[in-house]
Amino acid sequence: MNVINMRGIKRIYRLEEITVRALRGIDFSAGAGEFISVMGPSGSGKSTLMNILGCLDKPSEGTYCLDGVETTAAGGSDTFALIRNRKIGFVFQAFNLLPRTTALENVELPLSYNYKRGPDKDLRFRKARQRKERAAEVLREVGLGERLNHMPSQLSGGQQQRVAIARAMVNDPAFILADEPTGNLDTGMSLEIMSLFQSLNDSGKTVIMVTHEPELASYTKRVITLRDGELVSDVPVSGRRSAAEDLARWKQEHRFLAGEHEDAAS
Repeated sequence: MNVINMRGIKRIYRLEEITVRALRGIDFSAGAGEFISVMGPSGSGKSTLMNILGCLDKPSEGTYCLDGVETTAAGGSDTFALIRNRKIGFVFQAFNLLPRTTALENVELPLSYNYKRGPDKDLRFRKARQRKERAAEVLREVGLGERLNHMPSQLSGGQQQRVAIARAMVNDPAFILADEPTGNLDTGMSLEIMSLFQSLNDSGKTVIMVTHEPELASYTKRVITLRDGELVSDVPVSGRRSAAEDLARWKQEHRFLAGEHEDAAS
């Protein structure tokens, strides 16, 4: 079953006397359990496509069906907000955590929103205790069971991104949409995050990641490439790499280099 079905997606911006055709008729589908990277040069339409995938913007033409919901027929900002909250888990380059709330409270927030909004409230989380238990469960899944009450400033960049991923997962969305999720991280932390995404994907979660780095795309299962607002390539990844194995090698190499520095200093 397809989680995403896009047909004939166009996005046209009219700025005074200038017409910008950001997307020129995109056809794109993603099945459950896929891990897809979206690539392309600056100005190719990646950001525009991401905004439409994330229901942050509507196409000028075409249809977008997300997990059985025809989003282009949805009316009003509240309806779009509910679709985003329940169907999509967002992970951004800048983490976007609330600085004065704990990891647990950051992850719990979408559950509160989900329960309070709409006629079909999620009654599983009507009690604060239920929301806290669910948030703690997801934080443990991303390896932060010992950091529940830490503030973002008390966490490393990689740990902050793990909190952001837990927040994206907490409502069990139809897919995770990650926009340059390792852009603010060093090599080791980037490999940790890609390993986590691969683990989530192996458990059945659909992940779509916007990136400009071919190395990161090599950890996904499929690569689509945009150019000048058109989808010019859609290919499976051959020889897919394991981020966990690359992370283990990276740690071993850095332990060796650290040992060399210690020997030289003694």
